[in-house]
Amino acid sequence: MKWLIIALFAALSAVIILLILRLISLRRDIKTLALELRRTHEPGYDRLVRVRLSDKAVEELGAEINRTIDGQKRLKLNAEEAERRMRRSMSDIAHDLRTPLVVIKGDLQLIADGELSKKSRGYLDVCLQKTEQLKDMTDQFFELAVLESDNGRVPVVRTDLTAAVMNFLVENEGRIRLAGIEPEVIFPPKTVFVRADGQLLGRMLGNLLGNVLKYSGGDFSVIVGAENGGSVSFENSVGGNIPDPERIFERSYRGDSSRGGGVNGSQSGAGLGLYIVRLLAEKQGAEVSARLTNGRLRVTIEFTVNS
Repeated sequence: MKWLIIALFAALSAVIILLILRLISLRRDIKTLALELRRTHEPGYDRLVRVRLSDKAVEELGAEINRTIDGQKRLKLNAEEAERRMRRSMSDIAHDLRTPLVVIKGDLQLIADGELSKKSRGYLDVCLQKTEQLKDMTDQFFELAVLESDNGRVPVVRTDLTAAVMNFLVENEGRIRLAGIEPEVIFPPKTVFVRADGQLLGRMLGNLLGNVLKYSGGDFSVIVGAENGGSVSFENSVGGNIPDPERIFERSYRGDSSRGGGVNGSQSGAGLGLYIVRLLAEKQGAEVSARLTNGRLRVTIEFTVNS
């Protein structure tokens, strides 16, 4: 009888040990499966879950997870392709609109050169203004479509930021004077060099100036800074509605559209100019920011340290 009890106890102990080992094995498999599943969220991870599993049920769970991952990949690829098609369509539409707009603007200018009544000239001036606004919007949509279709970085070189800003202001002096605004220009004592692409830098400055001329309360400042690798800021008083500095770089930000406000509140706008500035900055490894202090909006581009 004693030997029977010992045998039963030994058998029971063996079963318990096997169950414990089984549970340990299952726990290890589940942890491994969870680790692999977390890795699927990492950038550049492009494979299914691959683990050695000791339990049939857990193995089936791994297979089901793989099927789900595969389905999500297909959905992502379909969404990316649909987005690419949409951007191509937007680019094509914007390109097709540019030619007739240029023709319309040219014809309106020819009409303006002739003799017109005061009333007719007033109507014509409005048509010219709206045509110019529509052309600007079309150009921005075209540029946006091109930028969003290419998310890669561009090569940057050592660039004289001080000279670039100075030359830009000289080239746009007529445009600024036509708006009736006298800018305040602030440069640091020493020349500032940054890592940038000259052409993209010019486009960013153009968009910042365009934003200021459209929405300024009547004045603006251009500040070149030497801190943190170099920066350029456009600052202007806010006329009308108050912009949200946290949102003005969003793709479709329009300010207070219910009251007809634009980015800085003087008129409605497409909200693309500063978004394009952000995209251009990202392509050069630069950062953009905005702050509102005492009724003045400052938009800043900070470049990487020049090496």
